[in-house]
Amino acid sequence: MKKLRYIAEASLLFILLYFFKALPAQTASNIGGFLGRTIGAIIKTGNKRALANIEHALPKCSETEKQEILKGMWDNLGRVIAEYSHLEKISRDYTTIKNKEILHKALKEKQEGLIFISAHLANWEIYAAAAYTQFNDVMTLTYRKPNNPWSANLLHKTRTLGGIIKALPKSPQTGKKIIQALKHNETVGILMDQKFNEGIEANFFNKPAMTNTIAIQLAQKYNCPLILARCERMEGCSFEISMHEPIQVFDANGNKRAIKEVVAEIHGILEDWITEKPSQWLWLHRRWKL
Repeated sequence: MKKLRYIAEASLLFILLYFFKALPAQTASNIGGFLGRTIGAIIKTGNKRALANIEHALPKCSETEKQEILKGMWDNLGRVIAEYSHLEKISRDYTTIKNKEILHKALKEKQEGLIFISAHLANWEIYAAAAYTQFNDVMTLTYRKPNNPWSANLLHKTRTLGGIIKALPKSPQTGKKIIQALKHNETVGILMDQKFNEGIEANFFNKPAMTNTIAIQLAQKYNCPLILARCERMEGCSFEISMHEPIQVFDANGNKRAIKEVVAEIHGILEDWITEKPSQWLWLHRRWKL
């Protein structure tokens, strides 16, 4: 039964990806947004979890505001799916990178790799694609592999631009491969806004949440720049990526900062970004114990 469901899901994803690929990027994004809003409205389990998360993180929002955030989230998610087939073009022609000098400096000076961290904001697949199309830098990504193996293969092919970008599904071997990438002076990208049971408990929107600290630990061990990046959807499939100044993982005396202190700084920045444009964050994750 599960196999049949997986085949049906993968078949639908295959059809959607090729349907969107046949359309101009902007048209595909618009249709994806419409489908996301329409289908998302009837997904009761997802809506219940997302609304609980919104209320948990943004308790001052009115019911109307919560519904607008939810609708915007589904619109954004539908666009993300539609944009998979156009990642290379969108990242090159529809994406503006602010504070390029921060990235140029980090790429020029890196000796033991470079670590990018971010969250599921706007289209989170744009980061690695833009690093390649605009800077010719091949990033090594980590991601959670879908349970459906056929869907996983389809998404892997699209997010890696046909195998150009390195993408590592999270597994017991992922850490070793990330270390190898850093030792080869490569760039690693990690999204650290999902629940990670093997991490530490740290406040996120003033609520305890299990958080992945591997990026901070690696930056301290290998003395790598740790850069926080923000992706914003401006209009349709147009994006703006902002580079934050490198997060300091050592104090003024060269000693390692406490992991919780660095996490608190990163979470504070992410909270500001999410609060500013809440509909562009993926509220479907089980980020907190609810």
